[in-house]
Amino acid sequence: MLILYGTYWWSFLFRGILAAVFGLVAIFLPGVTLGAVAILAAAFLFMDGVFSLFTALRGKSLGARWWLLLLEGIAGIAIATLTVFWPGLTLLAIVYFIGAWALFTGILEIAAAIRLRHEIEGEWLLGLGGVLSILFSLILFFSPGVGAIALVWLIGAYAIFFGISLIFLGLKLRLHHGFRHEPNVEH
Repeated sequence: MLILYGTYWWSFLFRGILAAVFGLVAIFLPGVTLGAVAILAAAFLFMDGVFSLFTALRGKSLGARWWLLLLEGIAGIAIATLTVFWPGLTLLAIVYFIGAWALFTGILEIAAAIRLRHEIEGEWLLGLGGVLSILFSLILFFSPGVGAIALVWLIGAYAIFFGISLIFLGLKLRLHHGFRHEPNVEH
């Protein structure tokens, strides 16, 4: 594995640079990043809809339930179209979906912490995590624009740190690979 990674050390370096650049763009130009997310979501929904339509129409001769795939395909293409014309609506839906998830998990974490209080010490940490999840959900519900930008910044910070780790890995692999002889690989 080291031979493979060492030979292609530059791919890790390149991926790291791309990730770091993406992270910087996400942090300094969050609106551009949000727009790109909406476009990618639209592209996925459209292609998913096209494949569902294709499968439904080709499978029509096989019998039952082909129309469910037809409806799924139409819905995917329709939502993709809405996303292209109103990307803010899609982003708002994503923010609200994440907010609902954070609220639900926060409630469950608090309930679990209450049940664990007689069984372990430090259960309050789980409860604190639940409270933070609920607070995060409230921010997303009541200030979705701020919440969307915060999400982009978190993604950007992750991308920067991930990119830096890949850059260092690529450089380390190059250094290590530089001291090794090329293997004789016959095809």
